[in-house]
Amino acid sequence: MWRSSKHHRNFASYLYKAKSKNVERQKSTGKIIAIRREDASVWERRAPLAPQQVKQLTKSGVKVLVQPSNRRAYPMQAYINAGAIIQEDISEAPVIIGVKQVPIDCLLPNKTYCFFSHTIKAQEANMPMLDCILERNIRLIDYEKLVDSRGQRVVAFGKFAGVAGTINILHGLGLRLLALGHHTPFMHVGPAHNYRTSGMARQTVRDAGYEIALGMMPRSIGPLTFVFTGSGNVSQGAQEVFQELPYEYVNPTDLPQVAEHGSMNKVYGAVVSRDDHFRRIDGGGFDAEEYELYPERYYSNFAKTIAPYASVIINGIYWAVNSPRLMTIPDAKHLLRPSYTPWLPSSDGSPSLPHRLLAICDISADPGGSIEFMTECTTIDTPFCLYDADQHRNSESFAGPGVLVCSIDNMPTQLPLEATDYFGFLLFPYMESILSSDAAKPLESHDFHPVVQGAIITSNGTLTPNFEYISELRNTSTSQEKARSMVAKAAKKVLVLGAGYVAAPLVEYLTRDPTIHVTIGSILQNQGEALVKTPNAEHVVLDVMTGRGPLDKLIEESTLVISLLPYTLHPTIAERCIKYKINMVTASYLSPEMKSLHQAAVDAGITIVNEVGLDPGIDHLLAMECFDEIKLNGGKITSFVSFCGGLPAPENSNNPLRYKFSWNPRGVLLNTLGLGKFLENGKVVEIPAGGALMDHVRDIDFLPGFNLEGYPNRDSTVYAEEYGIQSAHTLLRGSLRYKGYSDVIKGFHLLGLLSEEPHPCLHPKGPEITWKQFLCSLLGQQGQELLTPNLKNLIYDSVGKSESRVEAIDRLGLLEEEPLVKRSSPLDTLTHFLANKLAYQPGERDVIVLRHNIGIQWPDNKNEIREIDFVVYGDKGGYSAMAKTVGYPAAIASKMVIENEIQTKGMVIPMGAEIYKPMLMRLKQEGLTSSENTVKQ
Repeated sequence: MWRSSKHHRNFASYLYKAKSKNVERQKSTGKIIAIRREDASVWERRAPLAPQQVKQLTKSGVKVLVQPSNRRAYPMQAYINAGAIIQEDISEAPVIIGVKQVPIDCLLPNKTYCFFSHTIKAQEANMPMLDCILERNIRLIDYEKLVDSRGQRVVAFGKFAGVAGTINILHGLGLRLLALGHHTPFMHVGPAHNYRTSGMARQTVRDAGYEIALGMMPRSIGPLTFVFTGSGNVSQGAQEVFQELPYEYVNPTDLPQVAEHGSMNKVYGAVVSRDDHFRRIDGGGFDAEEYELYPERYYSNFAKTIAPYASVIINGIYWAVNSPRLMTIPDAKHLLRPSYTPWLPSSDGSPSLPHRLLAICDISADPGGSIEFMTECTTIDTPFCLYDADQHRNSESFAGPGVLVCSIDNMPTQLPLEATDYFGFLLFPYMESILSSDAAKPLESHDFHPVVQGAIITSNGTLTPNFEYISELRNTSTSQEKARSMVAKAAKKVLVLGAGYVAAPLVEYLTRDPTIHVTIGSILQNQGEALVKTPNAEHVVLDVMTGRGPLDKLIEESTLVISLLPYTLHPTIAERCIKYKINMVTASYLSPEMKSLHQAAVDAGITIVNEVGLDPGIDHLLAMECFDEIKLNGGKITSFVSFCGGLPAPENSNNPLRYKFSWNPRGVLLNTLGLGKFLENGKVVEIPAGGALMDHVRDIDFLPGFNLEGYPNRDSTVYAEEYGIQSAHTLLRGSLRYKGYSDVIKGFHLLGLLSEEPHPCLHPKGPEITWKQFLCSLLGQQGQELLTPNLKNLIYDSVGKSESRVEAIDRLGLLEEEPLVKRSSPLDTLTHFLANKLAYQPGERDVIVLRHNIGIQWPDNKNEIREIDFVVYGDKGGYSAMAKTVGYPAAIASKMVIENEIQTKGMVIPMGAEIYKPMLMRLKQEGLTSSENTVKQ
């Protein structure tokens, strides 16, 4: 304790003598300025003026007070030697300068303050500080607004942000490549704050460059390409470090060639300007003047034309809210998808890279800004994270999938001495004008330098004329904040329409996330309530057909609507979603009616995802994954034959139809009356609608234990373009059933049981009628009660003289004397009957069988068939196979829309890798996997 007190007394005595000495040697001008202590971050070691600028001030008679701080990069002794006075109390100074924002409790009234206030965009976090500044009559000068006549900033740390950021990313690049199995010269580059000066860091980079020039980079990495965005101080500082390596600059358009054929003894750089990647949405091209006024008219093709050929992206551009993003979340999914054989040895025996893009240094550090997927800044303590295509962030390791990202928002403080020198050098020419400020006097009584005048945010208790907009912005911002708050409360409100066969796993998947609230809307109270198993789910009674229930209100309040209704109702729901600008997902085919709403959905700025069930859905995902792999490796698709079906498990298939209903029975039966169109050996085969489809059934020889048959499903030829397989001479998509199904369906059709036309005997308010009586009526025997053997004979003649069809009709109960439930048309009446007759019973299970046969021709003219099998069984007492394979993919796609992973506007189907890759991976996590086999030809 004695030592501590003695030390304190000696230090105080030292300060007193130094202060006296400085006071004596100053030529008093009466001007006093204070440099405040920085307290925004433990890493903040910068100051607004270096000792050399302080010395110039004290020599000119300015009294300089410096608050004590042992964290500041320049020691207190350096400021004492420059003539400053170290003291805690700086209240006598009319002008106080710092670097970062000042805590409200430290703001002294009636002073002039200079610092980066971050208030000019009405940033919500700093508005309490601005209110305090106005209340305490503080004149605020913001460094960010010290600009010249061209609007260019004259005082900034930007250059050293670029220098520090590039040093950091080279350090991280060495660690990332080592984790991927490659020792490189970058391993010797440390983080920026490890070096006393940037010169020392540059020497280390220069040494690494020397090794690169000697050929010490592993060839398996390929030529390294660095892409710099922007041309300001940040980019210039970054390039100064880059130029310590053996480098060559290339035009952005040359990057594809360089990425493939460049030298391993140097690195390549490309500086990207706005006209390299911004394109007018309507008509293309780039007009700088128009872009400045209307940036929302433009989009960026950076992620498609430049980023795929970049090893490292160093981003230094400023991003405004209405400007196009450099890279979006879907862009990241595309860029970061692993190569198809990412860990196979390369030609020199070392592991290959998962993708070309290795690292991003986001010096702009604008969360959710120009690089959308970077929603949080990294820190000097934890400078890197790995971001992968599935939106995972890993700050714990340099190993694993993804791109390494460094996005520190206070980069310059890693080089505090030079940053302080640089900033002080830029600021000093304006100090005389700043020192003339007296916050107690009117602004009009001062004659400030024009640069300083333009940077005064507040004076005499009000915002200055140039910054009065902040009040309006605050009002707007407050309204927007309230709106955002309201949206945030409902930001993950999902409306599920329909509570049928496949809804349970969908609701279960979504409600795993406690931030998602699911409302199930269905016509049946008990059916919907059965799905409510968590606090973040509820049920409401809705009848979409009649409009009963608060459908419009629920849609308007939702973030996403999922329609599990019959496909004919999707356009009705889509129109409402377009009206209220709400995203939508369906598992059904993209019908012509839905397709006609595409432009309206685009204009509304919403996404409507279709075909994310089983078939269509998982079939697309598996096909596109295989097609893209084949094309990537130079192959050509010569044929594609795909069959899919939802069936009862073999042990539960003992009924005349060999079928049970795990999906809408009406849709199943209607499917048999549809048209068929496919390509076979280069010829288009067309089957008219109306029942002819059942005459084109073929035996299926794969998985022979299942005893299957199949028939064409809709128009397969449209998928040549959708799948991008125009080279295929055969293209057929079909439905699978057990053998015998099509024969019974043909009998139904010949009897007229599949007619959608109203039948007078089936009017809901008509007299009671039995199935036997109705069949007599269908056969022209109205009012007659035929004996069963005679009726069977009539049926036999009507169904093509087929005993098996008559037997099936009998066994199904269609010759019974029991009254039927009349549903107007034969089809709807039969649908209702079979839905109950052939429903799954407790303990029974279903099975999904999907097979893709893909013909391939390789560049060496060798041919093969790729067989992809997807077989899923239902769980006894749990989810059916149909429910899992429709509900889970629909839920996954829905969550991807909610989390902004799918951003394409209008009608969307899952053909892009940015959609199918994460969907397949997440389906695998739910136990839904495929197997693959290759047959050489």
